[in-house]
Amino acid sequence: MSLHDDAVLVLKSYEDQQELRGVYLDHLAAHPDGMWKSCEDGHLTASALVIDPERGRVLLTLHRKLRMWLQMGGHCEPGDVSLAAAALREGTEESGIGGLTLLPGGPVRLDRHHTPCAWHLDVQYAALAPAGAVEAISDESLDLRWFPYDEVAGIADDSVVRLVEATRARL
Repeated sequence: MSLHDDAVLVLKSYEDQQELRGVYLDHLAAHPDGMWKSCEDGHLTASALVIDPERGRVLLTLHRKLRMWLQMGGHCEPGDVSLAAAALREGTEESGIGGLTLLPGGPVRLDRHHTPCAWHLDVQYAALAPAGAVEAISDESLDLRWFPYDEVAGIADDSVVRLVEATRARL
C-alpha cells in the first residue's frame, strides 16, 4: 500500500473535524503527489506530540525556521510506510528519545496551516515517552524543553494548545 493510500484510509476512519477531514481527502483526490513537499498546492505532514502523562508534561521544540514552540513533526519521506510511521519517525528524530509509542486510536487532531514552503495539512498524533526518557536536541531545533500542561498556553500557539487538550482527553 502506498503512503497516499494509507493516508486516505487513515482520514476516512478519523471521525472528528469532519469539514477539515473533507478538505484533506479532497486534496489527496486532486493531488496524487499530495503527500510530498514538492506539491506546491500543499501537502500532508505528520507530527507527534511527545507526552509524559506520569509527570504531566509535554516535550516541545523551538523550531529553527519558524521560531515557535511546536510538537515534533514534518514532511513525509519516501521510506515512510504510513502516516503513523512518519509521525513516529519525526517524533523520534526531533526529540532524540528512543522507544516512543503512539497513543492508540490513530490521529488525535488535524491542523491546516500555512508555512513558508506551502500549506501543511498536518495529521497530528501523540507519542508516549518511555519512563526515564532523556531528550536530545536535533539540528532542526533551537531548543527542546519539557513543559507542564498548564504552561503550554503561555508559550505556544492555539494549534499546540488544542493538540495538548485533545491528547489529554484521549488519555
